[in-house]
Amino acid sequence: MKFRPALSVAILPLMMLAACGGNADDAPSDGEVDPASQAALNDPIMVDPDLAGQNEANAALTGGGGASLPAELTTPAAIQAAMEEAMALVGGSVHLKPAPKAKAVAGEIPETAVLTAASRAAVLPGGADCAAAAEYSAVWAARLPVTFPVYPRGSTQEAAGTDKGQCSLRVVNFLTPVGLDDVLSFYHSRAVNAGYTSEHLKVGNDNIISGTKGAASFVVYARRQAGGLTDVDLVTSGR
Repeated sequence: MKFRPALSVAILPLMMLAACGGNADDAPSDGEVDPASQAALNDPIMVDPDLAGQNEANAALTGGGGASLPAELTTPAAIQAAMEEAMALVGGSVHLKPAPKAKAVAGEIPETAVLTAASRAAVLPGGADCAAAAEYSAVWAARLPVTFPVYPRGSTQEAAGTDKGQCSLRVVNFLTPVGLDDVLSFYHSRAVNAGYTSEHLKVGNDNIISGTKGAASFVVYARRQAGGLTDVDLVTSGR
């Protein structure tokens, strides 16, 4: 087993929000985080990179494996093609909605934030510890919910997930040469068009779009790299 840094960056904040975002009746009487949540907070997601190599079909999902993309994927023509495919996936320009203006959060995420509810639904549904059950394999990128695919022509760097018990968790890190605002608008549009709530927060260097629909949830962490690429962690939960 090997610790995968990109996936832990996406999972650990969700675990902290989920542990803090429950109802008062669910919290331990002494004010401490329950043991299962504490273990998930302390233990980074452990995944096996060897699993990705067991199926040749995964080759199309694994991307470049680093923090860069092949030159042919970053040309103006390639970027335009990706944006046109994204436009088609949201049903045309009439259904492409700009992401709402980000609410800057300097301290702790409020318990009333949509992100808190989305985090709890993703990693602790019904008290299950889905982060601990997640397994690394690039194939999980192909098992994302239809509503929240990897951005068209995005290059998946890492992926993990689980369908064990009450869990239906997907965590995917990918790179795209498409601009940050366009990526955020794509996921916001996919969410609201499918009946999800959608909230936009700015926490540190991350722009975070998150929302829920019943027991299902999604969280998108996106940030601009120095080289001009958009780096995205996409977390979904719910069948």
